[in-house]
Amino acid sequence: MPSTKTKTLPWDASEHLKSEADMAAYLEAALAENDPALIAAALGDIAKAKGMTQIARKAGLGRESLYKALSIDGHPEFATILKVVEALGLRLHATQSNA
Repeated sequence: MPSTKTKTLPWDASEHLKSEADMAAYLEAALAENDPALIAAALGDIAKAKGMTQIARKAGLGRESLYKALSIDGHPEFATILKVVEALGLRLHATQSNA
């Protein structure tokens, strides 16, 4: 019996973020999880969708350091997060929790 191997590719969220509304909804969902690594990674996906080089330039950061900071293993400073959010044309906002 021949063996069939399925080839899989990593899923890249940035390929599915086509509109500003998609990007804002994606970040909103990440924020709802209250996981700093997930939020940073979501910002990285959005930056990649918009063009990492352009976002790095707007944020005043190096492209490679931005990739590293916004990876799932990155630990960006809050100031970096704020710079990236602004460069992406997004805004963070707070609402009262029902918890």
